[in-house]
Amino acid sequence: MFIITQFIGLYVVNYYSSPDKELPYGMQPPEIQQEKDFYTLFPSIIIAFVIAISLIFLLSKFNWDFVIKLWFFIVIIIALGISFNSFLPQFKYASLIAALIALPLAIEKVYRRNFYIHNLTELLVYPGIAAVFVPILNIWTIIILLILISIYDIWAVWHSGIMQKMAKYHINTLNIFPGFFVPYVSKKIKAQLSKLPKSKLKGKKVRANVAILGGGDIIFPIIAAGVMLKTLGLIPALLVTLGATLGLSYLFFFAEKRKFYPAMPYISAGIFLGMLIGWLLV
Repeated sequence: MFIITQFIGLYVVNYYSSPDKELPYGMQPPEIQQEKDFYTLFPSIIIAFVIAISLIFLLSKFNWDFVIKLWFFIVIIIALGISFNSFLPQFKYASLIAALIALPLAIEKVYRRNFYIHNLTELLVYPGIAAVFVPILNIWTIIILLILISIYDIWAVWHSGIMQKMAKYHINTLNIFPGFFVPYVSKKIKAQLSKLPKSKLKGKKVRANVAILGGGDIIFPIIAAGVMLKTLGLIPALLVTLGATLGLSYLFFFAEKRKFYPAMPYISAGIFLGMLIGWLLV
């Protein structure tokens, strides 16, 4: 799912990189006139991330669940609409049709907790969000952003434990999770269930483990690849995607079960390797 999302992300980002293609719903970012504009806008991006994270923590603390769900609902509609719009023939009402397609999916995802709809829509949510940020970042600002996000991820998972608390809050209380969410049962439980007749399995509650990958771990590689795509071309962008995938694969293969890990340091290391090779090839 991670790899598929990265490729969809490259397509969506590339689509909106054309001069004649604007982001719908008033999401078109400021136009970059000079190289220095990237560095002027960068502090605003960092401040926006800090405000967003702080607001989620604050709303969670006061149990304003309906506000968080509404926030997610609106963001999901916009992000899905941006992605769907890139696949539709370009006529006058394409963005409206894209939003109408996104609306029932967002309702199902946020308010009804459909496991399949959740993961399928995640494939398109992050490409839509990435398309907003890629135009206002260059190679140096995305490198700094990845370093900062990786440091935050390490602190939030291994030192403060905030990330674990937020993940449990989203899954158990809000019934939504920004990222991929895959429940699974152990081999022991599977063996026990296989011995039971089907009539006894219906309605039976089973303790399941959950494999999760946060939304940030998915979107930042798309943004990095998108920046490389617009700057150095397709091959360097694909190398970034390959590097991010290798970094995540390393974590998946060597991580211990039932433990939380900050994925961004591993993913960022892979991204930087892909960037370096791509730069050398060009």
